[in-house]
Amino acid sequence: MNDPTVGDPGEPDVRSPLRYLGWLATSQLRRSLAGTFFGTAWMLGLTVQPYLLSRAVDDGLRTGRTGPVLGWAAAMLAFGLLNLLLAWHRHRVMTLVRNDATFRTVAVVLRHSTRLGAELPRQVTAGEVVTIGISDVVRMSLALTFIGPGVGAVVCYLTIAAVLLTLSPLLALVVLLGLPLLGLTLRPLLSRQQHVEDAYRDHQARLTARFEDLAGGLRVLNGLGGKDVYAARYRDDSRRLRAAGYRVGAVTSWIQALGGGLPVLLLAAVTWIGARLAVAGELTPGQLAAVFGYTAVLVAPVYFLLENSQDIGRALVCARRVVAFLSLAPAADTGTAGPPPGPAGLADPESGVRLAPGTLTVLASARPAESAAVAERLARLDAAARPGAGPAGPAPEWDGTPLTDLPLTAVRDRITLAENEAALFAGTLRETVRGRTGAGDDALLAAIDAAAARDVHDALPGGLDAPLAADGRNLSGGQRQRLRLARALTADPEVLLAVEPTSAVDAHTEAAMAAGLRAARAGRTTLLTSTSPLLLDRADTVHYLVDGKVAATGTHRELLRTQPGYRTLVTRDADSRPEPPAAAAARPEPPAEDAS
Repeated sequence: MNDPTVGDPGEPDVRSPLRYLGWLATSQLRRSLAGTFFGTAWMLGLTVQPYLLSRAVDDGLRTGRTGPVLGWAAAMLAFGLLNLLLAWHRHRVMTLVRNDATFRTVAVVLRHSTRLGAELPRQVTAGEVVTIGISDVVRMSLALTFIGPGVGAVVCYLTIAAVLLTLSPLLALVVLLGLPLLGLTLRPLLSRQQHVEDAYRDHQARLTARFEDLAGGLRVLNGLGGKDVYAARYRDDSRRLRAAGYRVGAVTSWIQALGGGLPVLLLAAVTWIGARLAVAGELTPGQLAAVFGYTAVLVAPVYFLLENSQDIGRALVCARRVVAFLSLAPAADTGTAGPPPGPAGLADPESGVRLAPGTLTVLASARPAESAAVAERLARLDAAARPGAGPAGPAPEWDGTPLTDLPLTAVRDRITLAENEAALFAGTLRETVRGRTGAGDDALLAAIDAAAARDVHDALPGGLDAPLAADGRNLSGGQRQRLRLARALTADPEVLLAVEPTSAVDAHTEAAMAAGLRAARAGRTTLLTSTSPLLLDRADTVHYLVDGKVAATGTHRELLRTQPGYRTLVTRDADSRPEPPAAAAARPEPPAEDAS
């Protein structure tokens, strides 16, 4: 996966955390093998220098000959430069391996989040997903260091043991038994580390979720006076996370202390035995120098093996979370019926709302949540699964076929719900309005004009290339609402369901949006929820809802004449809206009072 934005990351192995880590390595098999080769070659290159040093001592220094000394010294220099080149390649390849693993995990998590869709916030918190994308991917990628210098460390360790076996079986035995004993000594601490890391990871996800809630609802909390209460809860969670971090640090410090101290004892034992053998005449001076060299070289493989053990322990904790997330199942789509071949009527039996193909319909209700619920059902959102929802009624029908019997992908491709608080993602204005379509700039500008948002485009530096903050934080509420409508119009779905698309704008802007929306959706099935007379007057059909049911149907003017409740509703809405600037300017000023 050379470019994380292009290509398929593959299907991960989620049978266990260890299998997932194995998948990260085998999914880039050639690069992993290259890392193993360079890591092993580099480690073995370290063992060559003590041998060359022993030959220089025995063949040159002992005999007093300069030529052999210079020859073996030149060989040591050549192998040193070669090993330097191998180390450079090892580091480069392993960096690519770790980056690939990081981006691959991010890609599969993002893809699975998309698959889960509306099920995502019901099954996992935002903090959990953020923690996976920020910290877990890094720790899992570090564990892949084992396939390079980790494998090389094992090969180097066994090679040194084999070389020492030719010099002294006792030395070989000490080396071969020393590392397993180190592992057994550290095993309880490594197990403890996984346990405390798991607890720390839980606290971290909860704190991240708390922070997102606090940041996202700051204005609401300010209005309700609850900012200090939530801040106190965040401080409490922070203290618990800090305490968990101290526990992680305590275990880690013991592992690092013992991991750094116990190998020194092993190396000291090897050095002492080698010196005793040299004194007894069983080793030549050159061989003794080689033993010292091999002992020094052992520092590298022992360090890597202990470090990799820690990294793998941390990675297993993180991989367990990733596997659990990737194992979440989206809502089952059992629809097998065929969708209508062309434009067709859409009906909601629970409320009595019916949409004729190619018409503009507006739902008017004193309770906006009731009209929004109708739009959600017509978009086949599982409202019954939401907190506080009542029992599910009969399924909406499309051309007589229940929406639940149709494949969800077919419904999503042809029916679009544009919610009033739909998210605006960080990016350029072009990316925001384009959405998932491939619309060109001309089509985007046409949609912006239809949504009366050309002033937003002109005010931003760079036009379509202007950057927008996440959720459009650098825009006003009315500007965000118009861009949401422009994005919905760019999608140009067969059926557009827009919830309160003009609630945050003044009457002058609303009139322009109503005209643009009517023109842009001519001949396309459109449903709006609103009590604005400016929108209602342009509708082909208006459904007046009372307690979530259709109480009357007709045109706006018909319902004004025949429905007192409807007349009161829309008149109240008209009175509550600010007067258009043009009307205010045209209204004559009242006569000045006589000062006398």
